[in-house]
Parts: sequence; structure tokens; C-alpha cells
Amino acid sequence: MSLKDIIRNTSPIAFPGLFGDWQFTASAKAVNIGNGIYWYGIFIALGLLLGLWFCSKHASEFGLSEDNVMDSVLWGMPIGILGARLYYIVFYLDLYRNADGSLDFGKMIRIWDGGLAIYGGVIAGFLTVYILSRVKKFSYLAVMDDLVMGVLIGQSLGRWGNFMNREAFGAVTTVPWRMRLWATTGEFYDVHPTFLYESLWNLIGFLLIWRVLSRRRKFDGQNFLCYFLWYGLGRIWIEGLREDSLYLFGVTLFGAPVRVSQALSAVLIVASAALLIYRLRKQASA
Repeated sequence: MSLKDIIRNTSPIAFPGLFGDWQFTASAKAVNIGNGIYWYGIFIALGLLLGLWFCSKHASEFGLSEDNVMDSVLWGMPIGILGARLYYIVFYLDLYRNADGSLDFGKMIRIWDGGLAIYGGVIAGFLTVYILSRVKKFSYLAVMDDLVMGVLIGQSLGRWGNFMNREAFGAVTTVPWRMRLWATTGEFYDVHPTFLYESLWNLIGFLLIWRVLSRRRKFDGQNFLCYFLWYGLGRIWIEGLREDSLYLFGVTLFGAPVRVSQALSAVLIVASAALLIYRLRKQASA
């Protein structure tokens, strides 16, 4: 049984190396009505709204209208959430089986119980925007150069939903900024706050693309490629620390199981870097 399976979702949260004995005890539910309104959903909604506001405000810098951005988000976001759920289910399919081996479709749709994979959401959302750009006749690469900044805003905020859910944490550690969580057995574990690592990584990526790369953008798609390069590098590092990784079925490499996000990140890093070099060289020789 892994550490993530024994940590209580109502566990107090402490940072003993930073704040001593102080504990954070707020519930994962913001409002306890029906199935509940979870902080996770609130953080995702805040990230969506803030990202949409930012991208709409900067749309003209990419030769786009606010309607182009609005249409992309309104179509891309819900389909992206569906993609994030399907991606998670595919790699954790055994969690959604009944005792007789049949699939529990009711459990599959209970998204409020957790189970979203960011890469699945990003892929589904970006593909949706591609199709929409062909129908609405606007530049896909230009709109993605704008939208990836909103995506980074949303990812940075969304990771705080993992904090409230007591999930997406890393392995046991003794670093000064370690996060302490309590298990169902009453024991506590000091772990890497990987939700925080990724939130900060995404925030830095957003600032770099917005304040540095966008001002020196040489071709449509440059921000888009840099997003995959930046996010992929961070995800490879952070995923290696996490306790709840999705694994590539039974595939192993050098005797260790292959983590899906690390494998996908490696592919995206290589592809993005190659395309960036190619386009920049082509631009320089033009």
C-alpha cells in the first residue's frame, strides 16, 4: 500500500520546519451541501476566470479578437476537464471496477471524488481549440501563444486544490520546507510539498513567457512550444518526487516502472526543442 492510500483526506497539514507546531485544519469542502462544493473546484474556477481575463486583455497583441479567446476557452475548458478525467481513468482503470470485474460507470463520473490528470486536460483542450480555429478561421498558433499564459495561471492556482485535498504530495523527506500529513493509523509523515513546487514552477513559467518571450516573439507558436518545453522540464523533476504517479501499465525501464507524465514530458521536450531550433534558424536565415 502506498503512502497516498493511508493519508487521511481530513488530515491536518503542518510545515514543522517553517512554522513549528502550527497546523492547517480547513476541510477540503468549502460548502457542505449535497456532494459538497470543494476548494479544488473553486481553485480551478478561479484559475479559469483569471486566465480568461488575462488572455482576453492581451488578445490584440497576437492579432486576435476577444471573441477568439472566449470561444477557445468556453469550448476548450469543459472538453479539457473531460480529457483530464478520461486520461486518469485509463491509467487507473482498476479503481473503477466492481467486485466482479465490470466497470463502475457511476464511479467514473463522480469527478468530485478526485481524479484528474493535467496532461489529459491540456491535450484534449488544445486539440479542441485546433478544431475550433479551423471552423472559425483564426490562427491556431497565435491563439495558443496567448492561451498558454492563461493555462499556466490556471495550473498554478489549481495545484492549491491538491493542497486542500491532501493529495499530489511527494515522498518522505527531511527538507526544511517539508509538509507533514497524518495517516489513518495516527502516524504522521513529512513529505515533499510537490503541489507547491509545481505551482511555483508554473508561476515562474508564466512570468517568463509574458514578460520576456512574448516581447521577443519571432513567429506564431513560439510561446506554445516554450510552454511545453518549460512545463515538461518541471514535470519530469516533480513527477519523480510524487507518490501518486500514473504508470505506463506494466512498462519498465532499467528495472523501474515508467511514469506516464515523465515519458510524455520527455517526448514533448524533445519535440518542442527541435521545432524551436528549426523555426528560429529558419527565421534567422529568411
